[in-house]
Amino acid sequence: MIYFKKILRFALPYKKYGILNIVFNVFYALFSALSFIALIPMLDVLFKPEKEKIIKEPIYSGIANLMDFYQEFLAFKIQEHALGDASKALTIVASLVIVLFLLKNIFRYLAMYAITFLRNGVLKDIRNELYKKTVNLPISFFSEKRKGDILARAGTDVLEIQHSFLSILELIFREPLTILFTITMMLLISAKLTLFVFIFIPISGIIISRIGKSLKRKSDKVQKEQGIFLSILEETLGGLKIIKGFTAEKLFGEKFQDSTGRFYKYSNTLLNRQNLASPTSEVLGIGVIAILLWYGGKMVLIDGSLDGSSFIAYMGLAYNILTPAKAISKASYNVKKGNAAAERVLEILETKSTIIDIPNALDKTDFNTEIKLENISFKYEDDTVLKNFSLTIQKGHTVALVGQSGSGKSTIANLLTRFYDVQEGAINIDNTNIKDIKKRSLRRLMGLVTQDAILFNDTVKENLRVAKQDATDQDIIEALKIANAWEFVETLSKGIHTNIGDGGNKLSGGQKQRLSIARAVIKNPPIMILDEATSALDTESERLVQNALENMMKNRTSVVIAHRLSTIQNADTIVVMAKGEIVEQGKHQDLLDKKGMYSKLISMQSFT
Repeated sequence: MIYFKKILRFALPYKKYGILNIVFNVFYALFSALSFIALIPMLDVLFKPEKEKIIKEPIYSGIANLMDFYQEFLAFKIQEHALGDASKALTIVASLVIVLFLLKNIFRYLAMYAITFLRNGVLKDIRNELYKKTVNLPISFFSEKRKGDILARAGTDVLEIQHSFLSILELIFREPLTILFTITMMLLISAKLTLFVFIFIPISGIIISRIGKSLKRKSDKVQKEQGIFLSILEETLGGLKIIKGFTAEKLFGEKFQDSTGRFYKYSNTLLNRQNLASPTSEVLGIGVIAILLWYGGKMVLIDGSLDGSSFIAYMGLAYNILTPAKAISKASYNVKKGNAAAERVLEILETKSTIIDIPNALDKTDFNTEIKLENISFKYEDDTVLKNFSLTIQKGHTVALVGQSGSGKSTIANLLTRFYDVQEGAINIDNTNIKDIKKRSLRRLMGLVTQDAILFNDTVKENLRVAKQDATDQDIIEALKIANAWEFVETLSKGIHTNIGDGGNKLSGGQKQRLSIARAVIKNPPIMILDEATSALDTESERLVQNALENMMKNRTSVVIAHRLSTIQNADTIVVMAKGEIVEQGKHQDLLDKKGMYSKLISMQSFT
């Protein structure tokens, strides 16, 4: 229960609903027991001979005879109001039974009504917290986790926790209270019979407990497997063109079927174990009832120590224990499943972010002189990417990073934006280490255009408002014009209010990239980072995008990472990288004249 206890903090804002649930459940349990006790006078009216009817008000003689006093007092009052009319007496008793059962169910509904707000509130808050945590975790975390697994935790695992909150309140309050009140009434009717029956209750408990022993482990397997097949589905949807283009439907289909096959197997084991709980508890309960019938029957027929009406009501009370006992058995399984789900959710919520703001971090709002990378080293797990890398980027200058794949160019962009932190050395902006600047402030100084234009399933306007939430329609149009995107946006059916589809799939590659540039433009940052911004484009699109980039980079400090060397020939400094180190740097023509690595890279491309 350790994980579930940690989740309980989400219930604190809704504790009033939990308290109301407990109060209503107390009344539900009380009236549940009383509704069976009310059957005794009704049975007396039906079956007791006229000569045994109570015509004189009984006298209370102590708690030991409380049930006899209650039975005789109720019988006397019924006889008094019925004035000897058996039909009228029966009507009074039947009305009493109906009222008690009605009150029982009213309080049951009120208890469920109250718990609804607690359950759904916890569901909402956990999902909000998961989303917030997911957004705040470093990029490196998601290179190790499957997206489908994250989706499963925010979806089905959180729902499992929500259901468990109802179960845990049933397990702790409603059902035990129902059993407690029922047993109290049973003891009042016949302590001897109750003690005899309860010799067999621990045996039932041990059997039920053994059935549920491995449930948490099996539940954890089911939830993990769900994350795997959701991941495969997410990857399939994201890479559908590749899958179809390479006729790999069968390969991915087999992966998906393998996962759903395991899910099928684990789910069958889990559900069969869970489904065993209710019939097992019922069979054990009926066994106890059978013993009760035998022993209680002897007390009525042979000993005469218990009257028939009380014994029938006692049987009703005994059977009334079966329902909450089954509910406790089922609830205990649900709580174990919920605990397994809570463990998976807490794994995300309790993950410590490695990239955090230090106490009293600076809120830097401007960029004045230079960006300086001083002897920085970085590696992904065991793979060293940068070694003692140093570079100074003056304000207003454009610095281009070129080199073969794996040389560390994109890593520089990730380190400048603090998507990752350097392991050695420092990155300074205006002589301030970026680790001393608030992440939010640092990233506000930078605009980012990536190789894959990351767009959202929304309108053109909303995609640009990601960078500037208070942007007006006119601001958006101006940014689109600078990015050479207005020419196609104005022809869309609803202009800037047109939905561009999932990932912008209604647009061409060049159009998507120009929208991505417009988004960076509208932010109007002093530093621009362009990571392979034109590498995936055709020649015509590249010309339009290159023109848009040149418009955007005017009077800005720019770090340009490029495979296509035609895009960076006008840079103030070109830095040639290999295996995480600088091998050459200078202007385009100077580097060509050196006939070194840059010249070789140029000769490998159709440079015009």
